[in-house]
Amino acid sequence: MLRIDDISYSIAGRPLFAGASAVIPDGHKVGLVGANGTGKTTLFRLIRGELSLDGGTIALPSRARIGGVAQEAPGTDQSVLETVLEADTERAALLQESARTTDPGRIAEIQTRLADIDAWSAEARAATILKGLGFSDEDQQRPSADFSGGWRMRMALAGVLFAQPDLLLLDEPTNYLDLEGALWLESYLARYPYTVIIISHDRELLNRAVGHILHLEDRRLTLYTGSYDQFTRARAEKRALQAAEAKKQDARRAHLQSFVDRFRAKATKAKQAQSRIKMLARMEPITAPEEAKFHRFTFPAPETLSPPIIAMEGVSVGYGDRAVLRGLNLRIDQDDRIALLGRNGQGKSTLSKLLAERLPAMVGGITRSSKLRVGYFAQHQVDELELDETPLDHVRRLRPAEAPARLRARLAGFGLMEAQAETRVRQLSGGQKARLSLLIATIDAPHLLVLDEPTNHLDIESREALTEALNDYPGAVVLVSHDMHLLSLVADRLWLVDQAQVTPWQGDLDDYRAMLLSQPEDRPRPQPAPSPAPSPVPKRASRDEILDLRAETRRAEDRVEKLTDMLDRLSEKMADPALYDDPTEVEKWGRKHAEASEAMIRAEALWMEALERLEAAERPKDAS
Repeated sequence: MLRIDDISYSIAGRPLFAGASAVIPDGHKVGLVGANGTGKTTLFRLIRGELSLDGGTIALPSRARIGGVAQEAPGTDQSVLETVLEADTERAALLQESARTTDPGRIAEIQTRLADIDAWSAEARAATILKGLGFSDEDQQRPSADFSGGWRMRMALAGVLFAQPDLLLLDEPTNYLDLEGALWLESYLARYPYTVIIISHDRELLNRAVGHILHLEDRRLTLYTGSYDQFTRARAEKRALQAAEAKKQDARRAHLQSFVDRFRAKATKAKQAQSRIKMLARMEPITAPEEAKFHRFTFPAPETLSPPIIAMEGVSVGYGDRAVLRGLNLRIDQDDRIALLGRNGQGKSTLSKLLAERLPAMVGGITRSSKLRVGYFAQHQVDELELDETPLDHVRRLRPAEAPARLRARLAGFGLMEAQAETRVRQLSGGQKARLSLLIATIDAPHLLVLDEPTNHLDIESREALTEALNDYPGAVVLVSHDMHLLSLVADRLWLVDQAQVTPWQGDLDDYRAMLLSQPEDRPRPQPAPSPAPSPVPKRASRDEILDLRAETRRAEDRVEKLTDMLDRLSEKMADPALYDDPTEVEKWGRKHAEASEAMIRAEALWMEALERLEAAERPKDAS
């Protein structure tokens, strides 16, 4: 059990914790959330004992092992697999001692302990973890020095997962993972046998891998039961009730003060006035919660182009003489929202660079609209900003003729306000750098926006703002991201990049998740289905059957429209602050909203099934 009891801690006179307490039982999976700069990473350092508390205590069982990801795994001549195996320091020390000692009694003790910690299956376990994080069998045998910083971060994560500490502390573990690695980690953490605390802005990870949310706000800690979505609902209700109570107290305080002001000087009312003064003094102030402070993204809107804006025929693309993708026959229209799926190394970033004109086609033809403008954001571009320049310098270079007020307005449209506009980039947070890079990518009002992992370093509120901006954006969007929440809300087309091909994914994101998680780690790549043997041409559906299917489809669509209207009305009701004066009413309307949401899921599924049956019935049958 981790016990945090009445802790206080300050940095340079600024208090981060004051009277903060929480108890986390063994085996709990907890997401640690809070606004940027509130002290989440500092709390991890306090738990590990790297910093000294100003007051209070943090207690763990005496022999509990705490583990976390180092800033970067060292680059050495050791193989990746050996680097991860050494992360289990107890196993490594026992093996070294067993090779040196000659004492039969000690040898027996060592062998018993090695058996207890399952040391003989260690290599297989480490290899499984590395595969889940994207390292192939060949990669695992390569020296760790061969890999970039991002891949070494994955090595460090693999090492701490392999060591299986009693308390696992993870700070933004998905930042250097692709979608497949993030899904694997999510599944792994849900099965992890010991206590886990995760700092993350990945909403899906916090919804699926944890059962509690530890919220850091106003220098205090509050533990909520449930996923992140359940936490946000509970917190919204709590904030609404707090705001209502503050409003009532303000009215009561104003009434008492009015009495005091009127009658304090009258001898006949002096006693009553003094009584009310004491009541005012005893009143513990209830402060209305502040609204969340985050800024929307403001993407400039492009003019409309005739479709398609990009068309490819027989295109191959790669590096040097090696083609990564072959035979691409793709089309993009300005209203497309496309997510690229596929395992690491299959060519998602290569396709992104081709679309953004960062890579030329090796073979085949690409037709682009003559007026097409493309905006491109890749995570490495955040690292390519001029560190000694300010955001204002960056924008002024792109728009030298614009007035300073207009340049500052552009920055403000991406949440970079007056204070950040003239701060050197090296002093900005990761999220602020990402906002600046997004501004640079969209400043020309592109018709196509290609985003390769845009959410790294963005907090949850900024990710929600990015989602809204992309949904409002009148241009085409191509997304590569490990953020399933973003993909599910933005993308309406899914392309699978695999085996040097790009093909439409016929299912949805849940189908893709299920495919990845249901098969073993060493599964073969998805292969195209074999051509079926020739079979008799099926009989075409009759006219009456088609009419019945059309009627069924219309009924299903009407049901979806009615539920949509119902959910809109219920959402409007739930947004009314007056509702939260009565907890019974809150529960009643919240239950109705949940029931309508579940009904909508079922109705949409039935509608899609009806559409598929209708399309199959109307589809011309191939004579072969």
